[in-house]
Amino acid sequence: MPGGLSKEELFTPRQQQVLTAALDLLVEQGDRLTMTSVARRAQCSKETLYKWFGDRDGLLTATVQWQALKVRVPQVDRRKLDAPSLRASMEQFARDLLTTLCGDVSITLNRLAITHAAGEGSGLGAIVLENGPLAIRLRLKPVLEAGRDARLIRFEQTEEAYRSFYGLVVRDAQIRLLLGEAHRPEAREINADAARAVEQFLKLYGTGPLA
Repeated sequence: MPGGLSKEELFTPRQQQVLTAALDLLVEQGDRLTMTSVARRAQCSKETLYKWFGDRDGLLTATVQWQALKVRVPQVDRRKLDAPSLRASMEQFARDLLTTLCGDVSITLNRLAITHAAGEGSGLGAIVLENGPLAIRLRLKPVLEAGRDARLIRFEQTEEAYRSFYGLVVRDAQIRLLLGEAHRPEAREINADAARAVEQFLKLYGTGPLA
């Protein structure tokens, strides 16, 4: 999935409704999700699902893509990029990432993906990896590179810088939730964690007043 595309560019409003229904069913049914159950919940025909998504794996791929789009593409103007706008863009990304990862849908998807990855067929594990974390990182990398071009941050490898930022944002929150921790962070906690992660990243990679 191209990292810079919006939900409107990838899916029609009706397809978005169907994918939302599929996500709800994944939380309720887990790996028992079928094309029939999605068609029934979304009030559409199975023929329509096959036309749009091909097969069950195609539907699962689109469903993961739809979930990943909750982490929006940060908007930056390379010609006018300054320290406050870089910080704001990175904080928006961090908030979206934490909010998405800490939700029931992502927890369910990741648990199922881990189960599949441990089996003989990678199935959902490969789908989630390719269309979840690997796709999401493409949304922040251009922002990091724009910050480097503007000499606001300094790094040699974009991938290394992104992984550092991801680790500062997520820390151990995701693994705790996957292992059953009941607490879900509230918006104020997520906002504070996002700001803290950006502050720590800029101390590591920032130049001048950002450092």
